[in-house]
Amino acid sequence: MRIGLAADNGAWHKARLLAALTDLGAAPVLFSLAEVTVETGHDEPLRVPGFGGGLPDGVLLRTIAGGTFEATTMRLGALHALVAAGTVVWNGPTAIERSVDKAMTSLLLARRRIPTPETFVLSRRDAAAEVVAREAAPGRPLVLKPLFGSQGEGLQLIVRPEELPPEELVGRVYYLQRYVARRDAAWQDYRIFVCAGRAVAGMIREGDGWITNVHRGGRPLPWRPPARAAALAEEAAAAVGCGYTGVDLVEDGEGGFLVLEVNSMPAWSGLQQVTPVDIAREVAAGFLAAVRAGHPPRLVAAGGPP
Repeated sequence: MRIGLAADNGAWHKARLLAALTDLGAAPVLFSLAEVTVETGHDEPLRVPGFGGGLPDGVLLRTIAGGTFEATTMRLGALHALVAAGTVVWNGPTAIERSVDKAMTSLLLARRRIPTPETFVLSRRDAAAEVVAREAAPGRPLVLKPLFGSQGEGLQLIVRPEELPPEELVGRVYYLQRYVARRDAAWQDYRIFVCAGRAVAGMIREGDGWITNVHRGGRPLPWRPPARAAALAEEAAAAVGCGYTGVDLVEDGEGGFLVLEVNSMPAWSGLQQVTPVDIAREVAAGFLAAVRAGHPPRLVAAGGPP
C-alpha cells in the first residue's frame, strides 16, 4: 500500500502516528497539504509529494495548516479530489467540513435524534437577542461559541441580550447553546475517542472553571465510559462521518449524557496520559484496515472525465 501521512504541525502526534504505521508494516510518506499542487499537463493533475505521477492508496490526515480562506479551500479541494479518485482519506473532507462547522454538526446530531444541548444558530444580532431574552436568565445562561472555534477558545456565557457582541466580532453567525450545569457543581465533562466506529478510550476532563479543555488547563482523569456513553459517542461519530474522532459529552442531570462536540482532528496527548490504550496504534490500525477494504486510486485521463 502507498500510504501518506498529512501533518502540518503537532510533532508529538506526528511522531506517534509515524511509529504506529511503520510498526504495522506501512511505509508512510510524510507530506503537507500545502505542498500538494494541481498541474493539468499530466495524466493525473493532482500532484502529491512523494508519490511521483500517481496517487496514494490512503492518506491519514492529522492536521491542516491554518491559512487564508482561499488556502483552506484549496487544501480541502485536494482532499475531495483524492476521495473522488479512490484514495481512502481519514478523516475525509466531508467529515472535516461537517465537524468544523458547529451549526452543521448540531443539525446532523438533531436529525439523528442524538441528544445534545438545545442549540440556536442565527445570523442577525437582533434575532440572537430575541433568543437570549426568551431562553436565558440568571443561573440559566446560554453559551456563545465561535462557529469555527476549537480547544475552548472564545467561549462566552450570555445571560442578557446586551452581552451579545456585534455581528462583525462573531463572523455574523451567533451559535448559542444551552449551558448544562455540572453535577454537584463540579467542573467536569467527558471525552470519548472513537475509531473505526468503536469507542476505544475515554477520560474525564476536570477544570477549575466551566471550560475544561486540556489545552486550557483542564486535567485528564481516568474514565471507563459506560455502555450508554460509548454508544452515544459512536452514534455521533457516524452522524458526522469520522473515521476517528474525539466526542465531548456532558451529563444531562437525569442519568444520561449529551453530545457537546465532535472533533475531526482531535488531539489525544491528555487522553494518552490516563489510558493504557495506544491511541495512535488504534488510529493507524483502523485506517490501514479501511485502506485494505477500499479500492486503488485510478488516474484521471487527461482527455476525459474520471
